[in-house]
Amino acid sequence: MSKIDTKFVTAGRKKEWTSGIVNPPVYRASTCIFETYQDLQEGLKNPSAKKLFYGRKGTPTQWALTEAITELEGGEGTILYPSGMAAIAGAVLALVKQGDHILIPDSAYDPTRHFANTFLKKMGVESSFYSPRAGADIETYLQPNTSVILMESPGSLTFEIQDIPAIVSAAKERGIKTVVDNTWATPLFLNPLALGVDISVQACTKYICGHSDVMLGSATANKATFPALQYGSYELGQTASADDAYLALRGLRTMGVRLRQHQEGALTVARWLESHDMVHAVNHPALESSPDHALWKRDFKGSTGLFSFVLKKGKEADSGALVDNLKYFKMGFSWGGYESLILPSNPSNARSVNTWQAPGPLYRVHIGLEDTDDLIRDLSEGLERFREQSNW
Repeated sequence: MSKIDTKFVTAGRKKEWTSGIVNPPVYRASTCIFETYQDLQEGLKNPSAKKLFYGRKGTPTQWALTEAITELEGGEGTILYPSGMAAIAGAVLALVKQGDHILIPDSAYDPTRHFANTFLKKMGVESSFYSPRAGADIETYLQPNTSVILMESPGSLTFEIQDIPAIVSAAKERGIKTVVDNTWATPLFLNPLALGVDISVQACTKYICGHSDVMLGSATANKATFPALQYGSYELGQTASADDAYLALRGLRTMGVRLRQHQEGALTVARWLESHDMVHAVNHPALESSPDHALWKRDFKGSTGLFSFVLKKGKEADSGALVDNLKYFKMGFSWGGYESLILPSNPSNARSVNTWQAPGPLYRVHIGLEDTDDLIRDLSEGLERFREQSNW
Protein backbone atom coordinates (compact mmCIF):
# COMPACT_ATOMS: atom_id res chain seq x y z
CA MET A 1 0.00 0.00 0.00
CA SER A 2 1.32 3.45 -0.94
CA LYS A 3 2.44 5.83 1.79
CA ILE A 4 0.63 9.12 2.21
CA ASP A 5 3.18 11.35 0.43
CA THR A 6 2.82 9.13 -2.61
CA LYS A 7 -0.97 9.31 -2.33
CA PHE A 8 -0.84 13.11 -2.38
CA VAL A 9 0.71 12.82 -5.84
CA THR A 10 -1.12 9.83 -7.32
CA ALA A 11 -4.62 9.74 -5.79
CA GLY A 12 -7.50 10.52 -8.14
CA ARG A 13 -5.43 10.44 -11.33
CA LYS A 14 -7.27 7.73 -13.27
CA LYS A 15 -6.30 7.56 -16.92
CA GLU A 16 -9.90 7.95 -18.06
CA TRP A 17 -10.11 11.24 -16.13
CA THR A 18 -6.74 12.73 -17.05
CA SER A 19 -7.04 12.05 -20.80
CA GLY A 20 -3.32 11.47 -21.24
CA ILE A 21 -2.08 14.52 -19.32
CA VAL A 22 -0.88 14.93 -15.74
CA ASN A 23 -3.89 16.78 -14.31
CA PRO A 24 -7.60 16.16 -14.97
CA PRO A 25 -9.00 18.88 -17.24
CA VAL A 26 -11.59 21.30 -15.86
CA TYR A 27 -14.87 19.81 -17.03
CA ARG A 28 -17.44 22.58 -16.60
CA ALA A 29 -20.90 21.18 -17.08
CA SER A 30 -24.56 21.68 -16.40
CA THR A 31 -26.16 19.67 -19.21
CA CYS A 32 -24.59 16.34 -20.11
CA ILE A 33 -25.57 14.75 -23.42
CA PHE A 34 -27.01 11.23 -23.82
CA GLU A 35 -26.39 9.85 -27.31
CA THR A 36 -29.17 7.27 -27.25
CA TYR A 37 -32.42 6.54 -25.46
CA GLN A 38 -30.77 3.47 -23.92
CA ASP A 39 -27.95 5.64 -22.54
CA LEU A 40 -30.54 7.91 -20.95
CA GLN A 41 -32.34 4.95 -19.35
CA GLU A 42 -29.08 3.53 -18.00
CA GLY A 43 -28.26 6.89 -16.49
CA LEU A 44 -31.66 7.17 -14.83
CA LYS A 45 -31.21 3.74 -13.24
CA ASN A 46 -28.08 4.84 -11.36
CA PRO A 47 -27.62 8.62 -11.43
CA SER A 48 -25.10 8.48 -8.58
CA ALA A 49 -22.58 6.42 -10.57
CA LYS A 50 -19.44 8.19 -11.69
CA LYS A 51 -20.80 8.63 -15.20
CA LEU A 52 -21.91 11.90 -16.75
CA PHE A 53 -25.55 12.53 -15.92
CA TYR A 54 -26.06 16.16 -14.86
CA GLY A 55 -23.59 18.80 -13.75
CA ARG A 56 -24.70 18.69 -10.12
CA LYS A 57 -23.82 14.99 -10.00
CA GLY A 58 -20.22 15.76 -10.95
CA THR A 59 -17.70 15.48 -13.74
CA PRO A 60 -14.26 13.82 -13.89
CA THR A 61 -12.77 16.93 -12.26
CA GLN A 62 -14.88 16.57 -9.13
CA TRP A 63 -14.62 12.77 -9.16
CA ALA A 64 -10.82 12.94 -9.23
CA LEU A 65 -10.88 15.10 -6.09
CA THR A 66 -13.44 13.02 -4.21
CA GLU A 67 -11.56 9.82 -5.03
CA ALA A 68 -8.28 11.39 -3.82
CA ILE A 69 -9.78 12.62 -0.55
CA THR A 70 -11.52 9.28 0.01
CA GLU A 71 -8.22 7.44 -0.42
CA LEU A 72 -6.44 9.83 1.95
CA GLU A 73 -9.18 9.64 4.60
CA GLY A 74 -9.59 5.88 4.22
CA GLY A 75 -13.36 6.03 3.71
CA GLU A 76 -16.06 4.64 1.46
CA GLY A 77 -16.83 7.88 -0.36
CA THR A 78 -16.59 11.66 -0.24
CA ILE A 79 -19.10 14.43 -0.94
CA LEU A 80 -17.98 17.95 -1.91
CA TYR A 81 -19.66 21.08 -0.58
CA PRO A 82 -19.29 24.79 -1.43
CA SER A 83 -17.64 25.54 1.95
CA GLY A 84 -16.40 23.88 5.11
CA MET A 85 -19.45 25.06 7.03
CA ALA A 86 -21.69 23.58 4.34
CA ALA A 87 -19.87 20.26 4.83
CA ILE A 88 -20.45 20.33 8.61
CA ALA A 89 -24.11 21.23 8.13
CA GLY A 90 -24.53 18.65 5.36
CA ALA A 91 -23.02 15.87 7.44
CA VAL A 92 -25.22 16.63 10.45
CA LEU A 93 -28.40 17.08 8.41
CA ALA A 94 -27.82 13.73 6.72
CA LEU A 95 -27.89 12.01 10.11
CA VAL A 96 -30.61 13.75 12.15
CA LYS A 97 -34.39 13.95 12.13
CA GLN A 98 -36.96 15.97 14.02
CA GLY A 99 -36.91 15.13 17.71
CA ASP A 100 -33.25 14.10 17.78
CA HIS A 101 -30.56 15.46 20.08
CA ILE A 102 -26.93 16.12 19.13
CA LEU A 103 -23.83 16.89 21.16
CA ILE A 104 -21.26 19.53 20.19
CA PRO A 105 -17.96 20.32 21.95
CA ASP A 106 -17.93 23.62 23.78
CA SER A 107 -14.76 24.52 21.86
CA ALA A 108 -16.32 24.08 18.42
CA TYR A 109 -16.08 26.47 15.49
CA ASP A 110 -18.51 29.29 16.33
CA PRO A 111 -20.57 29.02 13.09
CA THR A 112 -21.19 25.36 14.00
CA ARG A 113 -22.58 26.50 17.35
CA HIS A 114 -24.75 29.11 15.64
CA PHE A 115 -26.05 26.55 13.13
CA ALA A 116 -27.08 24.26 15.99
CA ASN A 117 -28.69 26.99 18.07
CA THR A 118 -30.68 28.45 15.19
CA PHE A 119 -31.25 26.25 12.13
CA LEU A 120 -31.29 22.87 13.88
CA LYS A 121 -33.46 24.25 16.67
CA LYS A 122 -35.91 25.54 14.07
CA MET A 123 -36.24 22.07 12.52
CA GLY A 124 -36.82 20.42 15.89
CA VAL A 125 -33.34 19.07 16.62
CA GLU A 126 -32.06 19.80 20.12
CA SER A 127 -28.38 20.62 20.62
CA SER A 128 -26.33 20.73 23.79
CA PHE A 129 -22.65 21.33 24.44
CA TYR A 130 -20.09 19.28 26.29
CA SER A 131 -16.61 19.85 27.67
CA PRO A 132 -14.04 19.07 24.96
CA ARG A 133 -12.03 17.16 27.55
CA ALA A 134 -14.97 14.94 28.51
CA GLY A 135 -13.51 11.78 26.98
CA ALA A 136 -15.27 8.72 28.42
CA ASP A 137 -17.37 11.06 30.56
CA ILE A 138 -19.30 11.90 27.38
CA GLU A 139 -21.79 9.35 28.76
CA THR A 140 -22.99 11.93 31.28
CA TYR A 141 -24.11 14.20 28.42
CA LEU A 142 -26.00 11.57 26.44
CA GLN A 143 -29.76 11.61 26.21
CA PRO A 144 -32.13 8.84 25.06
CA ASN A 145 -32.61 10.67 21.73
CA THR A 146 -28.94 11.54 21.10
CA SER A 147 -28.21 10.59 17.49
CA VAL A 148 -24.95 12.43 16.67
CA ILE A 149 -21.82 13.46 18.55
CA LEU A 150 -19.80 16.14 16.81
CA MET A 151 -16.10 16.53 17.60
CA GLU A 152 -13.47 19.08 16.66
CA SER A 153 -9.93 18.20 17.66
CA PRO A 154 -8.17 20.43 18.40
CA GLY A 155 -10.88 22.90 19.36
CA SER A 156 -11.31 26.28 17.76
CA LEU A 157 -9.35 29.15 19.36
CA THR A 158 -8.25 27.21 22.48
CA PHE A 159 -7.00 23.97 20.86
CA GLU A 160 -8.15 21.28 23.28
CA ILE A 161 -7.52 17.72 22.05
CA GLN A 162 -10.47 15.36 22.39
CA ASP A 163 -10.22 11.70 23.35
CA ILE A 164 -11.76 10.51 20.09
CA PRO A 165 -11.47 6.74 20.75
CA ALA A 166 -13.19 7.07 24.14
CA ILE A 167 -16.05 9.11 22.69
CA VAL A 168 -16.42 6.76 19.72
CA SER A 169 -16.57 3.76 22.06
CA ALA A 170 -19.40 5.30 24.07
CA ALA A 171 -21.23 6.28 20.89
CA LYS A 172 -20.99 2.85 19.24
CA GLU A 173 -22.43 1.14 22.33
CA ARG A 174 -25.61 3.18 21.77
CA GLY A 175 -25.75 3.33 17.98
CA ILE A 176 -24.86 7.03 17.91
CA LYS A 177 -23.11 8.45 14.85
CA THR A 178 -19.88 10.45 15.23
CA VAL A 179 -18.58 13.31 13.09
CA VAL A 180 -15.15 14.95 13.38
CA ASP A 181 -14.03 18.27 11.96
CA ASN A 182 -10.55 17.22 10.79
CA THR A 183 -9.56 20.52 9.13
CA TRP A 184 -6.65 21.33 11.46
CA ALA A 185 -4.84 18.00 11.22
CA THR A 186 -5.90 16.87 7.72
CA PRO A 187 -5.48 13.17 6.82
CA LEU A 188 -1.71 13.70 6.92
CA PHE A 189 -1.70 13.96 10.71
CA LEU A 190 -4.97 12.33 11.85
CA ASN A 191 -7.21 9.59 10.46
CA PRO A 192 -10.57 9.85 12.29
CA LEU A 193 -12.16 6.99 10.34
CA ALA A 194 -9.37 4.67 11.47
CA LEU A 195 -10.31 5.62 15.04
CA GLY A 196 -13.90 4.53 14.42
CA VAL A 197 -15.46 7.87 13.49
CA ASP A 198 -18.32 7.71 10.97
CA ILE A 199 -17.72 10.96 9.05
CA SER A 200 -14.59 13.10 8.72
CA VAL A 201 -15.18 16.68 7.58
CA GLN A 202 -12.63 19.09 6.15
CA ALA A 203 -12.81 22.72 5.22
CA CYS A 204 -10.79 22.20 2.05
CA THR A 205 -10.68 26.01 1.91
CA LYS A 206 -7.80 25.71 4.36
CA TYR A 207 -4.91 23.29 3.89
CA ILE A 208 -6.07 21.24 0.92
CA CYS A 209 -6.44 24.29 -1.32
CA GLY A 210 -3.71 26.14 0.55
CA HIS A 211 -3.67 29.46 -1.30
CA SER A 212 -6.52 31.50 0.23
CA ASP A 213 -8.48 31.61 -3.01
CA VAL A 214 -11.08 28.81 -2.84
CA MET A 215 -14.18 28.05 -0.77
CA LEU A 216 -14.68 24.28 -0.56
CA GLY A 217 -15.64 21.56 1.92
CA SER A 218 -15.65 17.78 2.00
CA ALA A 219 -17.21 15.02 4.09
CA THR A 220 -15.87 11.46 3.92
CA ALA A 221 -17.87 8.60 5.42
CA ASN A 222 -17.35 4.95 6.25
CA LYS A 223 -19.25 2.24 4.37
CA ALA A 224 -22.20 2.11 6.76
CA THR A 225 -22.75 5.88 6.77
CA PHE A 226 -21.92 6.96 3.22
CA PRO A 227 -25.37 6.15 1.73
CA ALA A 228 -27.04 8.54 4.19
CA LEU A 229 -24.43 11.23 3.52
CA GLN A 230 -24.80 10.83 -0.23
CA TYR A 231 -28.60 10.88 -0.10
CA GLY A 232 -28.62 13.99 2.09
CA SER A 233 -26.25 15.90 -0.16
CA TYR A 234 -28.29 15.10 -3.27
CA GLU A 235 -31.55 16.11 -1.60
CA LEU A 236 -30.02 19.41 -0.46
CA GLY A 237 -28.57 20.06 -3.92
CA GLN A 238 -25.01 20.35 -2.65
CA THR A 239 -22.28 20.64 -5.25
CA ALA A 240 -18.94 22.33 -5.89
CA SER A 241 -17.67 23.85 -9.11
CA ALA A 242 -15.20 22.08 -11.37
CA ASP A 243 -12.88 25.11 -11.18
CA ASP A 244 -12.74 24.92 -7.39
CA ALA A 245 -12.22 21.15 -7.51
CA TYR A 246 -9.33 21.65 -9.93
CA LEU A 247 -7.68 24.20 -7.63
CA ALA A 248 -8.14 21.85 -4.68
CA LEU A 249 -6.51 19.02 -6.63
CA ARG A 250 -3.57 21.26 -7.44
CA GLY A 251 -3.21 22.24 -3.80
CA LEU A 252 -3.49 18.63 -2.68
CA ARG A 253 -0.40 17.61 -4.64
CA THR A 254 1.87 19.81 -2.49
CA MET A 255 0.00 19.53 0.81
CA GLY A 256 2.47 17.18 2.46
CA VAL A 257 5.41 19.48 1.76
CA ARG A 258 3.50 22.60 2.80
CA LEU A 259 2.13 21.13 6.02
CA ARG A 260 5.52 20.02 7.22
CA GLN A 261 6.83 23.56 6.78
CA HIS A 262 3.74 24.97 8.50
CA GLN A 263 4.40 22.51 11.34
CA GLU A 264 8.07 23.40 11.70
CA GLY A 265 7.46 27.14 11.49
CA ALA A 266 4.56 27.08 13.95
CA LEU A 267 6.52 25.12 16.53
CA THR A 268 9.46 27.52 16.21
CA VAL A 269 7.24 30.57 16.73
CA ALA A 270 5.17 28.89 19.46
CA ARG A 271 8.28 28.01 21.48
CA TRP A 272 9.57 31.55 21.12
CA LEU A 273 6.23 32.93 22.34
CA GLU A 274 6.24 30.46 25.23
CA SER A 275 9.52 31.99 26.45
CA HIS A 276 8.37 35.61 26.05
CA ASP A 277 7.93 37.53 29.29
CA MET A 278 4.55 38.95 28.16
CA VAL A 279 2.96 35.61 27.25
CA HIS A 280 0.83 33.75 29.79
CA ALA A 281 0.21 30.60 27.73
CA VAL A 282 0.56 29.17 24.23
CA ASN A 283 -2.32 26.93 23.17
CA HIS A 284 -0.60 24.40 20.92
CA PRO A 285 -1.13 20.67 21.57
CA ALA A 286 2.28 19.66 20.23
CA LEU A 287 4.03 21.64 22.97
CA GLU A 288 5.06 19.62 26.00
CA SER A 289 3.40 22.27 28.18
CA SER A 290 -0.03 21.55 26.70
CA PRO A 291 -2.39 19.70 29.08
CA ASP A 292 -3.47 17.60 26.08
CA HIS A 293 0.01 16.81 24.80
CA ALA A 294 -0.18 13.10 25.69
CA LEU A 295 -3.48 12.66 23.83
CA TRP A 296 -2.11 14.55 20.84
CA LYS A 297 1.01 12.38 20.81
CA ARG A 298 -1.08 9.20 21.02
CA ASP A 299 -3.48 9.94 18.15
CA PHE A 300 -1.79 12.47 15.87
CA LYS A 301 1.18 12.11 13.56
CA GLY A 302 2.05 15.81 13.55
CA SER A 303 0.78 19.36 13.95
CA THR A 304 0.00 22.23 11.63
CA GLY A 305 0.30 26.00 11.54
CA LEU A 306 -2.64 27.21 13.65
CA PHE A 307 -2.51 27.92 17.40
CA SER A 308 -3.17 30.74 19.85
CA PHE A 309 -1.45 32.58 22.66
CA VAL A 310 -2.67 34.54 25.68
CA LEU A 311 -1.00 37.58 27.23
CA LYS A 312 -0.34 37.89 30.96
CA LYS A 313 -2.34 41.10 31.17
CA GLY A 314 -3.72 43.94 29.11
CA LYS A 315 -7.00 44.86 27.49
CA GLU A 316 -8.43 43.51 24.26
CA ALA A 317 -9.16 47.13 23.30
CA ASP A 318 -5.41 47.78 23.09
CA SER A 319 -4.94 45.06 20.44
CA GLY A 320 -4.53 47.64 17.71
CA ALA A 321 -1.10 48.46 19.10
CA LEU A 322 -0.04 44.87 18.47
CA VAL A 323 -1.68 44.08 15.15
CA ASP A 324 -2.12 47.32 13.22
CA ASN A 325 1.46 47.72 12.03
CA LEU A 326 2.56 44.13 11.63
CA LYS A 327 4.46 43.61 8.40
CA TYR A 328 4.00 39.90 7.73
CA PHE A 329 1.01 38.94 9.90
CA LYS A 330 -2.26 40.21 8.46
CA MET A 331 -5.72 40.12 10.02
CA GLY A 332 -8.34 38.02 8.29
CA PHE A 333 -10.68 35.11 8.78
CA SER A 334 -9.87 31.60 7.63
CA TRP A 335 -6.34 30.19 7.58
CA GLY A 336 -4.34 27.45 5.88
CA GLY A 337 -2.83 29.59 3.13
CA TYR A 338 0.81 30.34 2.51
CA GLU A 339 0.58 33.66 4.36
CA SER A 340 0.70 34.27 8.11
CA LEU A 341 -2.39 35.60 9.87
CA ILE A 342 -3.27 36.94 13.31
CA LEU A 343 -6.74 37.41 14.74
CA PRO A 344 -7.61 38.96 18.13
CA SER A 345 -10.25 36.61 19.57
CA ASN A 346 -12.42 36.29 22.67
CA PRO A 347 -13.46 32.66 23.36
CA SER A 348 -15.89 33.73 26.08
CA ASN A 349 -18.35 34.74 23.38
CA ALA A 350 -18.65 31.11 22.25
CA ARG A 351 -18.56 29.07 25.47
CA SER A 352 -21.44 27.76 27.54
CA VAL A 353 -19.95 24.81 29.47
CA ASN A 354 -16.41 25.89 30.34
CA THR A 355 -16.25 29.60 31.12
CA TRP A 356 -13.23 31.17 29.44
CA GLN A 357 -10.97 32.96 31.91
CA ALA A 358 -7.59 34.46 31.06
CA PRO A 359 -5.47 37.27 32.47
CA GLY A 360 -5.07 38.98 29.08
CA PRO A 361 -6.30 38.93 25.50
CA LEU A 362 -6.02 35.93 23.20
CA TYR A 363 -4.62 35.98 19.65
CA ARG A 364 -5.06 33.18 17.13
CA VAL A 365 -2.16 32.92 14.70
CA HIS A 366 -1.58 30.94 11.55
CA ILE A 367 2.08 30.51 10.67
CA GLY A 368 2.56 30.62 6.93
CA LEU A 369 5.56 29.76 4.81
CA GLU A 370 7.64 32.86 5.53
CA ASP A 371 11.01 32.68 7.28
CA THR A 372 10.42 32.32 11.02
CA ASP A 373 13.10 34.90 11.85
CA ASP A 374 11.00 37.50 10.04
CA LEU A 375 7.81 36.36 11.74
CA ILE A 376 9.36 36.39 15.22
CA ARG A 377 10.76 39.89 14.67
CA ASP A 378 7.35 41.05 13.48
CA LEU A 379 5.58 39.67 16.57
CA SER A 380 8.31 40.95 18.88
CA GLU A 381 7.85 44.49 17.62
CA GLY A 382 4.08 44.18 17.93
CA LEU A 383 4.31 42.94 21.50
CA GLU A 384 6.56 45.84 22.43
CA ARG A 385 4.01 48.27 20.98
CA PHE A 386 1.34 46.57 23.08
CA ARG A 387 3.56 46.81 26.17
CA GLU A 388 3.94 50.55 25.67
CA GLN A 389 0.26 51.15 24.82
CA SER A 390 -1.03 49.22 27.86
CA ASN A 391 1.47 50.74 30.32
CA TRP A 392 2.76 47.28 31.09
